[in-house]
Amino acid sequence: MQFEANTIEQYISEVPLERREALRNLRNVILENIPEGFEETMNYKMIGYVVPHAIFPEGYHCDPKLPLPFAHLANQKNYLALYHSGIYANPELKNWFIDNYKSLTGRKPDMGKSCIRFKNLQRIPYELIGELMTRISVQEWITQYKNR
Repeated sequence: MQFEANTIEQYISEVPLERREALRNLRNVILENIPEGFEETMNYKMIGYVVPHAIFPEGYHCDPKLPLPFAHLANQKNYLALYHSGIYANPELKNWFIDNYKSLTGRKPDMGKSCIRFKNLQRIPYELIGELMTRISVQEWITQYKNR
């Protein structure tokens, strides 16, 4: 579900009421744990966490006018989603996440290449998401991105 929101608060206010608290909680855990240097912004009509041009002037190779994306939060038709590029780019990190998710919840995460889907909002492992966000610094992300 794409919204035409220009600000993060506007985006959150357009999310269905039954999902707002979970989205706010995900956002808060990201903000509390994401390493210094990443910037929160509206990006691709989602809440984005990016490497700003001040740190990485080259920007995103598909459109250098855009900052280098790292993670996004989105409300989709049937779930909330966290898109985490580090999971896509780093198989070791992806395996760590899957193993820890299973041990915490008793089930495998519902995932795509970079997408973690949360259909049951009562079962979001917020602490694990927080730890995931700490696992890659801005410099590590830039290095991984350049070496792809």
